[in-house]
Amino acid sequence: MQLVIVESPAKAKTIEKYLGKDYRVLASYGHVRDLPARDGSVNPDAGFAMDWETYADKSKQLKAITDLAKTADRLILATDPDREGEAISWHVQEVLRNKKALPKEVERVTFNAITKPAILEAMKAPRELDTDLIDAYRARRALDYLVGFTLSPVLWRKLPGAKSAGRVQSVALRLIVEREREIEGFRPQEYWSVTADMEQDGTPFLTRLVKYKGDKLDRLSIGDEGTALAAKKAVEEGRFSVSSVETKPAMRNPPPPFTTSTLQQEAARKLGFSASHTMRIAQGLYEDGAITYMRTDGVQMDGGAIQEARKAIATRYDGGYVPDKPRQYQTKAKNAQEAHEAIRPTDFSKDKAGSGDHGRLYDLIWKRALASQMASARMERTTIDLEDGTGQHGLRATGQVVLFPGYLALYEEGRDDEGDEESRRLPRMSAGDAPAKKAVNAEQHFTQPPPRFSEASLVKRLEELGIGRPSTYASIIQTLKDRAYVKIEKNRFFAEESGRLVTAFLERFFEKYVGYDFTAELEEELDDVSGGRAEWQAVLESFWKDFKPRTTEVMEQKPSEVTAALDLFLEPYLFPTRADGSDPRLCPNCGNGRLALRGGKFGAFVACSNYPECKFTRRFGQPGGEGSEDAGPEVLGQDPETGLNVERKSGRFGPYIQLGEGKEAARASIPKDVDLDLEWALKLLKLPRTIGNHPETGNPITASIGRYGPYLAHDGKYARLQSTAEVFETGMNAAVVKLAEAAANGGRPARGASREPLKMLGKHPRTEAEIKLMEGRYGAYVTDGETNATLPKSIDKDQLTLEEAAQLIDARAAAGPAKGKSKKKVAPKKKAAPKKAAAKK
Repeated sequence: MQLVIVESPAKAKTIEKYLGKDYRVLASYGHVRDLPARDGSVNPDAGFAMDWETYADKSKQLKAITDLAKTADRLILATDPDREGEAISWHVQEVLRNKKALPKEVERVTFNAITKPAILEAMKAPRELDTDLIDAYRARRALDYLVGFTLSPVLWRKLPGAKSAGRVQSVALRLIVEREREIEGFRPQEYWSVTADMEQDGTPFLTRLVKYKGDKLDRLSIGDEGTALAAKKAVEEGRFSVSSVETKPAMRNPPPPFTTSTLQQEAARKLGFSASHTMRIAQGLYEDGAITYMRTDGVQMDGGAIQEARKAIATRYDGGYVPDKPRQYQTKAKNAQEAHEAIRPTDFSKDKAGSGDHGRLYDLIWKRALASQMASARMERTTIDLEDGTGQHGLRATGQVVLFPGYLALYEEGRDDEGDEESRRLPRMSAGDAPAKKAVNAEQHFTQPPPRFSEASLVKRLEELGIGRPSTYASIIQTLKDRAYVKIEKNRFFAEESGRLVTAFLERFFEKYVGYDFTAELEEELDDVSGGRAEWQAVLESFWKDFKPRTTEVMEQKPSEVTAALDLFLEPYLFPTRADGSDPRLCPNCGNGRLALRGGKFGAFVACSNYPECKFTRRFGQPGGEGSEDAGPEVLGQDPETGLNVERKSGRFGPYIQLGEGKEAARASIPKDVDLDLEWALKLLKLPRTIGNHPETGNPITASIGRYGPYLAHDGKYARLQSTAEVFETGMNAAVVKLAEAAANGGRPARGASREPLKMLGKHPRTEAEIKLMEGRYGAYVTDGETNATLPKSIDKDQLTLEEAAQLIDARAAAGPAKGKSKKKVAPKKKAAPKKAAAKK
């Protein structure tokens, strides 16, 4: 028996079917062990020795792998074909070696697609584990651990309210924060454009003023209304005729097939997917055998795939869309060992796979890969210049005509900033023509600040800087979201207060380690390790010898010294210069105190030097420009029971309501889903609300709002509520049910309870049996009452059609009973043990 180890259970099932009876395929379910989250897991004094710990939730799977490995003739490690996949194989091998269960013959195989030909071909070309890739993984993992467990404690002690800092995440966060600073510091510049609507032979077209009083104009040349109106009048009064027509042929070549980063960028632009969602969907398509491996820096395609693509192009279009020679693309990846084949369909004849988001992403991958082998687009770019009779004023029109669409017939690459002045259609004109002038316009404009990063533009910028690697971008972005260092609004990143403060701290005290060049150079060193050009411990030693003393130096500083340094560093942001020349640090409350940055238990804030006499405070994220002062408390009304004012206030942690003063005052945060008025304020101040006593225990059930939102509580057990309104509306019966559901199986219906179908799909087109969509223990499935078929990851249950469901059921029925699901044999009854003979007296 030969034991094959892969990462995913879905993959294991498919591959075992392809390999046959002599093979057993088990999944590791990803990584099986990691560095434990405690001090000492990496020991720099012992050559950066690492103390690995097996994941607790993997013990059952590892036991199954170990038991089979003991009886296997050969172990085949077939995890993903990248650095992480190599690391997982190495971890599995080390675990088996430690358990003395490692077969004598151990081999590594990799494949780029989960198709039968690809799997069988890979099995013919086994190799040994790549120690260079494993060393690179160990170096990267140790670096991330050392930065996190050395720098984060410094943050916790010197920067109250800060969470943690990561090696690459901190640099990505700096990009977002710096863009925020650029936007805040941007001063718009006024400029005017003068355009003329013209017409020739019934075809309208637009021209713009490019020469005025003999001088060439650029975008910002006309900076005031007076000049603009004078120029407009000159155009209105002038008689313009065509002075020259310049036509240039142009070619546009197709972009290469997707890499990991370009897939993330294009899916964000065209489909609105986040990087992590794109990778989840791509993983499902890969495991279903629809696309090749989706973590790659490579842009080249296999020769056989190129021929398939050319055949598919000729079938779909005609021979003119197939270039004379196959297109070859060169990867820009610095580490050739990790530059695998580009992301492409495994079968170019299939233009559809999956449904919902899976179907949309597959369509994007299929079109991009097919277009990469299509003919170039041929165009004609035209520039028409017009002058008035004096020759002092000139207009220009530009346009573009597509003569042959080529690959554009199928696919056009998206851009972060749309807008193409040359895409307009122009009428045919020649020198001397005098088109009719319909209208002249003078429009005011202002220069715009740089746009905030979208996921696509952030990934693109990280790749340009050489920071991180494409397979890590999704996790980098997700970490920033999870730590609440950034928020996303309208698909753009906004830096949160905590993110700005952490970035300022790192820039002030650890400038080198959040430097773009330094981080990129470190990535190159890690690539050198994986390419066998550098030794991993030497790379770590070079980093550690400077980093450790710096953290020790900062740790020895007093928190007040750190805050004072940050106060000076952030002065342009917190206390910007005022237009009237007044002191931006002067307290607006007492009129003589000085404002400065302060550190508190829950984070930084701005406060007056006259505290406690003056209690003026301002949130850290509220800059001190004119008009930014806190307007003070707003009285919502009086409490009918006490007669005290109910006030809406703004504190360091956001808006809140308060009843009374001093230590006896009652306070409550304002939920985002509440349109606050006096009635709501009084209800919030009285929380927690007692619903009643539980009918079984007799103990009270309460409803309240906590750190993670509205909830029910009873005897130390909790259940989430969906909205603030439910805190006040949930009755006893509903509360008992919600608490029971939360206690049983994590909020899902208890096992054995009757389950309603998610959807009735209709009658099977061939058997007339009613097909239902159900939610099962392991995900959604369809059933006709006799056969159950699990939905593949690439099919969205909300988009499932009757025909798709029928095909799944037919395929499941044709495959016969699942392995190990045959009718159970009845165990023979044990014979009664013979009675012992009575002892002789």
